[in-house]
Amino acid sequence: MKHFDHLFRRLVAEGLGTALLLAVVVGSAVMGDRLAGGNAAIALLVNSIASGCGLVVLILAFGAVSGAHLNPVVTLSEAWQRNLPGALVLPYLAAQVAGAFVGVAIAHGMFGEPVFAAATQARTGAALWWSEGVATFGLLATIIGCARTRPSVTPYAAALFIVAGYWFTASSSFANPALTLARAATGTCAGIRLADVPGYVLAQLAGAAAATVIFGWLYPRAQQETTAGATVAGGPGLTRAVRQPAP
Repeated sequence: MKHFDHLFRRLVAEGLGTALLLAVVVGSAVMGDRLAGGNAAIALLVNSIASGCGLVVLILAFGAVSGAHLNPVVTLSEAWQRNLPGALVLPYLAAQVAGAFVGVAIAHGMFGEPVFAAATQARTGAALWWSEGVATFGLLATIIGCARTRPSVTPYAAALFIVAGYWFTASSSFANPALTLARAATGTCAGIRLADVPGYVLAQLAGAAAATVIFGWLYPRAQQETTAGATVAGGPGLTRAVRQPAP
């Protein structure tokens, strides 16, 4: 019973954390778009700052419970590094995806939008896929590198990378499959057409795998203590890591 309670708390933390992340990302995108008066740079600045700030807070708030992955690629990377039991991967992914859709609904409710609406914004092409691969590689590189050297700074480093990713990538750095899928359910400026989701997700998975392999080699683990990742999805997609005993 105690084990079930512990697992349930971890899944609630992942779901709730991801929901709040999406509420921040989508809500700030809508607010920025409405207040910017057509100035795309100002709208993106608002969205990036709010997303980065929100990500830091969420990682710090939920990290001690679940590791605050808030991002399927972080969970998969943590399992690959044997920091997370394989049996928890699917429950974590389910909680993150469900939470992401709840977060979209929360944001829509605040701005008078339908609960869900099919996105129409096209985001496809080799340049955007490459951007998503680079963004996700950079996010996981930040998480793994910091988690194995200076874990206390990981939440801040991951959030800063996401803020930078909004500006230096053509795709505005989604870097989070759950966030990407849920954003297909918003007809606002934050959306992505459902048909374009697979290309983004495949690029994200490739970037995460490359970062896990390379940075796992660059920073070989010196001890068996685990480093639970905490994300976000970022900015659309973020992450961070905290040290905690293996479950």
